[in-house]
Amino acid sequence: MSEEIGVVVTGVSGRMGQMLVTEIAKHPRMHLAGAIERAGHDWLGKDVGTAMGGAGMGVTVTDDPLDCFARAQAVIDFTAPAATVAFAELAAQARAVHVIGTTGLSDDDLTKIKAAARHAVVVRAGNMSLGVNLLTVLTRKVAAALDEDYDIEVIEYHHNQKVDAPSGTALMLGEAAAEGRGVDLRDVSDRGRDGMTGARKRGDIGFSAIRGGDIVGEHDVLFAAAGERIILRHVASDRALFARGALKAALWGQDKAPGEYDMLDVLGLSDEA
Repeated sequence: MSEEIGVVVTGVSGRMGQMLVTEIAKHPRMHLAGAIERAGHDWLGKDVGTAMGGAGMGVTVTDDPLDCFARAQAVIDFTAPAATVAFAELAAQARAVHVIGTTGLSDDDLTKIKAAARHAVVVRAGNMSLGVNLLTVLTRKVAAALDEDYDIEVIEYHHNQKVDAPSGTALMLGEAAAEGRGVDLRDVSDRGRDGMTGARKRGDIGFSAIRGGDIVGEHDVLFAAAGERIILRHVASDRALFARGALKAALWGQDKAPGEYDMLDVLGLSDEA
């Protein structure tokens, strides 16, 4: 499809929300069709460009998603689980592509999103970058090649304002490692060590979360055995890469059948998974 599409950004005042607005403004095939914030937010009623400290963009920030979604072809959503679940239902009603970068979703949240995907395209990923999704494929392959003599640890580093742990990307990498070994991550996940925990259990996939400063996002997948270590690593230095990935997903989903997809589908890597 070649025509321009309208995109709604939810949580527009957040770091990712503002980055998405900036990237959409530069995109040759997109325009900003709506800007959503929660009820009571001080940006409501303001032009989103002015609220961001720049020139007006002709789009007023609102807390009415239904009206915005009805006039758009895509919704990009990096908010919070409860908001994302509500947005999924509304985006499905509008038949808009819903790109979800929200993390911390519960099993119940995922069930509700899956129900919405029966009626519209949902692209959901713990990370929207090309590099991280390639790392996911590599993690799965390495985990499949190495036995349980190799302990697996997913180590993630983020800024000090991040509210969930492990990160969505870390969980995505853990899932990839578990799939490579043919196990259920829920059965082998080790997310907390404090005090006299005893020796590490053979076959566990561990998670370590580091928070500090303004770290955009770094992820290591460590395979450690007696005498050697293999480390797969991705470092993000610019949050714009996640925004650009989300825009790519929004365009990709325009001619797809209703269903739930991920960035491996968008990037044509699903056959490698």
